[in-house]
Amino acid sequence: MKQFGKILKFELKYFFKNKVFVGVTVFLVLLIAAVMFFPRIATLFRSDDTADVTDDLPVMLVKAHDPSQNEMVRQTFAAAFTDHDVQMTNEELTVIQDAITAGEAECAFVMTSSTAYTYYVENLSMYDMNAETASTVLQQLYQMNAMIHGGMSAEQAADVMNIQITSDVQSLGKNQMENFFYTYIMIFALYMVILLYGQMVATNVATEKSSRAMEVLITSADPTSMMFGKVIASCLAGFIQLVTVFGSALIFYHLNRSYWGDNIIIDSIFNIPPTLLLYMLVFFLLGFLIYAFMFGAVGSTASKLEDINTSVMPITMLFIIAFVVVMTSMSSGNVDNTLMTVCSYIPFTSPMSMFTRIAMSTVPWYEIAISIAVLIASTVGIGVLSAKIYRVGVLMYGTPPKITTILKTVWKA
Repeated sequence: MKQFGKILKFELKYFFKNKVFVGVTVFLVLLIAAVMFFPRIATLFRSDDTADVTDDLPVMLVKAHDPSQNEMVRQTFAAAFTDHDVQMTNEELTVIQDAITAGEAECAFVMTSSTAYTYYVENLSMYDMNAETASTVLQQLYQMNAMIHGGMSAEQAADVMNIQITSDVQSLGKNQMENFFYTYIMIFALYMVILLYGQMVATNVATEKSSRAMEVLITSADPTSMMFGKVIASCLAGFIQLVTVFGSALIFYHLNRSYWGDNIIIDSIFNIPPTLLLYMLVFFLLGFLIYAFMFGAVGSTASKLEDINTSVMPITMLFIIAFVVVMTSMSSGNVDNTLMTVCSYIPFTSPMSMFTRIAMSTVPWYEIAISIAVLIASTVGIGVLSAKIYRVGVLMYGTPPKITTILKTVWKA
């Protein structure tokens, strides 16, 4: 235990003195501060007289099929296109097209009948939804005209068409839209931390071995204590970095909350339930440990630093597959599909799969308990096996040994 404590302390000092580790942490904190304080800073550069000046809206020209309905068409289009200055025109088509190409108007709708139109725009953006909106507007106009010809007044037809429907949505489980953003950020953070620090554990072990420093270290320290010290130190460093980054983001958000207004995305990101944070902590620690143990064991079998990427590739691919499964399920909106359910009980995929299901769905408590129990047992088992591989691997040089050779040596040890 004394050796483990010394190694843990030494490895933590290595992280906190590492310029890259400190630089990345400071950069992320400053980046989050810049984003969170942006609305507050933007108000300082906003002059007082700009409050009375409204930005000129882009001009939208509309030519009705029946000029007698110009006012009705204008009002309906203006209500639908609030981000445009809707202007009626009776000019010829060439004049309308020239106005668009000259920049005097952004776009135009020329109606050829009560149910047909042509949309003119200079450069059609892939996000341009004006045509779809106009189709809905013309459909409403057609219905209003049908009502008027059927005996209704224009006011009565407008009341029927503009009837307001009130609704209320009661979710008896989880609201996936509200939980999507912070779940995505947490999963991505877990993905980055495990891969980054797992690779760092393997690289540190391979570096010490290739430089022959390992031969000196194992004469004064137990190999098992060395491996556990490196893994736990990496876990603590990653956890401290996450707490620093997310903690500063939370503080900066509350300092500038009034400047963000009712931003749905920002509010959903920072309104994380405490229970979900607890689950994230549990799955982060267990998921990190199980992968860090494997990275450490594999790193001990590499004789040269150049071999480390090839050695850890199967572990990296396993974790990437788990990440892709989770991201695909989140995007589809079905996080309780068969593949995600199965992955929730596999220790290599459950840290992300089960956490995502907990965040975006309703998971029975016993399923969560089984998943965590399997993950804890697997972490302990892989930790013990990795320690034995590490003990043997650090003394093996030359060509990277095959997994069967390592297991046979471990079995005999």
